[in-house]
Amino acid sequence: VTNKQIGIFNFKEKHHESNKLPQIMASSLNCLAYDEAIIAQQDRIQQEIANSNPLVSDRQDLSVLQREYAEDDTVYQLKIKDLHKKYSYIRKTRPDGNCFYRAFGFAHLESLLDDSKELQKFKAVAAKSKLDLVNEGFTEFTIEDFHNTFMDLIELCEKQPSLQELLSSFNDQNMSDYVVVYLRLLTSGYLQRENGFFQHFIEGGRSVKEFCQQEVEPMSKESDHIHIIALAQALDVSILVEYMDRGEGGTVNHHVFPEGGDPRIFLLYRPGHYDILYK
Repeated sequence: VTNKQIGIFNFKEKHHESNKLPQIMASSLNCLAYDEAIIAQQDRIQQEIANSNPLVSDRQDLSVLQREYAEDDTVYQLKIKDLHKKYSYIRKTRPDGNCFYRAFGFAHLESLLDDSKELQKFKAVAAKSKLDLVNEGFTEFTIEDFHNTFMDLIELCEKQPSLQELLSSFNDQNMSDYVVVYLRLLTSGYLQRENGFFQHFIEGGRSVKEFCQQEVEPMSKESDHIHIIALAQALDVSILVEYMDRGEGGTVNHHVFPEGGDPRIFLLYRPGHYDILYK
């Protein structure tokens, strides 16, 4: 093979590669446009959800659930009848991935409006919680605003506001989201503090810290048993969750977190979503 032939070969290869470039660029642009279209669609869906669902709704009769499912949806209709044996009302939360924390925050503070003794106990736990997070490695100035907002809401409850005032606070997007962020941080802090126990429940070979960074601290990440256990323990609050899914049998199963607690918060879980229940 002569040098001239090698030169021709190299030229052909380079020319062939240069012909590929426009194709690669076009393909990349198509992928980018596709990704942007998906993001835009997701934004539209989220906006529609926001427009039709308050962050926390007024209290409604539990019968509204029956209208959400077809009359011949026997599984859910039977389970709603079972719920009616224990509960009369429901308060809905926006299905935005933050519903557990928002439902917990509102339901607990609502329950403390007429219980000053428990309110003071909770205030002391909440006040100390910032130091616990700092000791766990969180930077004070990054969590301070969220903690202050959380304490502001507790202090609002001390003034015995109307229920509507508390509801308005939770429907203020900024204030409500700050509370959600702080509850997520408390959940993360407790999981990491007790990582020896919780490590056994983390899948995918992740550390507890990695799990917290990926599944607990970011907004809009949904919550499961592990999140509920951690938050209940972190704030010394008992939570009962009624689980309504398509499992067999016409009854709704429930779990109390932590086990053996005396719950004052009652939540309804349907796959991917939490609402508040009232007896």
